[in-house]
Order: sequence, then structure tokens, then C-alpha cells
Amino acid sequence: MAALQGHEHRQHPEQTVVPLYPHWRAVFNKYDLDNDGRISFSELKNIINSESYEKDIPDSAVREIMRRADQDQSGYLEWNEFEKLVHMKEFHSLFGVAINKYIHATVVPRSRLSQVDQVDGTGEYEEQYSCWPPAVCMIIISIVEVITFLFDVVTMGTTAADGPAAVALMYDPHKRYEAWRYLTYMFVHVRPFHLIANLLVQILLGIPLEMVHHGWRVLIVYFAGVIAGSLGTSVSDPSVYLAGASGGVYALITAHVATIIMNWNEMKFAILQALVFFILAGSDIGSAVYNRYVLKEKTQIGYAAHLAGAVAGLLVGINVLRNLQVKYWEKVLRWTCIILYVALMLAAIIWNVGFPEYFPESAYST
Repeated sequence: MAALQGHEHRQHPEQTVVPLYPHWRAVFNKYDLDNDGRISFSELKNIINSESYEKDIPDSAVREIMRRADQDQSGYLEWNEFEKLVHMKEFHSLFGVAINKYIHATVVPRSRLSQVDQVDGTGEYEEQYSCWPPAVCMIIISIVEVITFLFDVVTMGTTAADGPAAVALMYDPHKRYEAWRYLTYMFVHVRPFHLIANLLVQILLGIPLEMVHHGWRVLIVYFAGVIAGSLGTSVSDPSVYLAGASGGVYALITAHVATIIMNWNEMKFAILQALVFFILAGSDIGSAVYNRYVLKEKTQIGYAAHLAGAVAGLLVGINVLRNLQVKYWEKVLRWTCIILYVALMLAAIIWNVGFPEYFPESAYST
């Protein structure tokens, strides 16, 4: 081992000082069981089923090490190969869990931990899906929306917006002082197709998010989109009434974009998922622009709520949803997104409160 290390210093003097990763040599030495300066792949295979392995390196990391690391095809993972491997950006997520646990316990002093990437998960996004705790938040919200819709149908015999639940809960620009309406309009749907479409998206997109990120995170993103939708509509279309959960639904859609951005290296099908989103978003935005500015249709669809909810879902999702491997640039992005979100929300609130003349004259009447 000493001879090997001396050889390394002569061949690679610039690698003797690696300020951010001094713990890699200790990790290599830990798995160099016979102290011969190299790790055989047979040793790594034995480690897979050991208790030590379960605490340090996930199975996906070992598979990738075995497949790619042995550059000279010698059948061994030598120190120079190991060092090159761990400094490649695409492998940071593979080693993240192993190193995060190992250095906390034995290697890096507490004062150095802030320089190491934070880790939340095993390194692969698809491995995070879990049925516990149960993903029920979007299901409960969907049930409430169905009950509200049926209540108005049974009470009034119609799906119009004059049902008792709709009147009490929908966003009414003439009753902006009733602050709960900025949120409760999400429970009101005046058309069956609108309700069904929103329910499908909430279930199909919301439940997978909950299975990875847990319900409370998804609810924060969802409600952020709902509130942003009503505030955005009040500013862009001050006389428009608002009903439906589209603000929250679009927040869920862009929340998937947020998790793709933050977990790109950890997702197997990131490109495909991003492509699907851009097709859906492009279709919706294109149809909205065409209907409103080309056909000049006087539609009741709250496109501003869609857009505002989508923006909120992206900005909040980047900060709230789990990031399996936090890199420095992602920390900068998080701060940028949260500052932008707070600024936009404050601007909308100030506009609603401070400029009543912008809204319908009866905005503060009862």
C-alpha cells in the first residue's frame, strides 16, 4: 500500500490535495479488504449481501461501479480508477448515500460537512416509490370536490354556478374581501367535463408525486398553485369569476418538471418525462393563445389561473419536493425560485389590497 501511494504521488502530484474530497481515500481503503491497493469485483459482489454494504453503498452504485469503473479491464478497481470515477459528475448521485453516511460516522470532521453534497434517498428516483405512508391527500381532495359538485346538482338540479356551494366558495371579484374564496374556489366545478379532467390529473399525477415526496409536500405545492391562480386571475382579469381546481392541477404538472430538474441524474426516463410535459404545456398554451387572440372567443376558461398555478408549482416544487442529491447550483436555484415566488405573491397581494379602483366598483360591497 505504501509503495502504491508513493507511486501515485510521483505520477499524479496534483491529486495529493483534493480539498473537497479527502474522505475518498478512506472509503477506498475501507473496501480494500486485503490492503493490496486495489478492490476486486468479487469482493464488491460479496459486499452486496453484507450488513456493511447495506449501510454504505446501494445496489445501483455497485452495478455501475462494476460496469464502468474498470477502465483497463483488469478485473480490479484500482485507486486511480476509483479516484477518476468519484470525480465524475454523473457518478456523484451513485456515491452520495454511501459517502454521506460514511463520512458522518468516521471520516470528515463536522466543520467540513457543509462542503459535501447533501443526500436524500438511495440514489435512484424510481427506487423512492413507496405505498407507506398511503398516498391519500389527492384522493381526499378529489372526494371533497365530487361531494361539492353533487351537492349543487342535487340541491339546484343543475350544474350552473348558482348552486349554494358554488355561490359560497367560488372566487367572486365582487367579494374579494372574503379572503377564503382565493382558496375555496378549488372545490367548485360547474361543468362535469371540467371536474372529470381535473380529477384525472390530480389522481394520475398527484398520487405518484405523493409516493415519492409524501403528501404534505404535494399539498403545499397544490395549494400554492390554487392561491397563485386566484391572485393571478384577479390581477390579469379583474372581472372574471373563478371556479375549479385548475390552478392546483397545473401546479402538479409543473411540480413534475421541478422534480425532473432537481433529480435529472437520478431519473431513468428524465428526457421522456420532460418531453411529455412540454408537449402538454405547448398544446394548452397554444390553444389558449389561439382561442383568445385569433378567434377572439369570449371564453370562461381561466387561463391566467392555469399559468399562475403552473409558475407557482415550478417555483415552490423546486424548494419543497425531495432532491435526492443536492448540488451547489441547485441550492442557488432554490433560493432564486423562492425569492421570485415570494416577490410575485407579495406584488399580487399588494395590488389586490392597495388598488381597489382597478377592480369592479362593487368589489367591497356585500
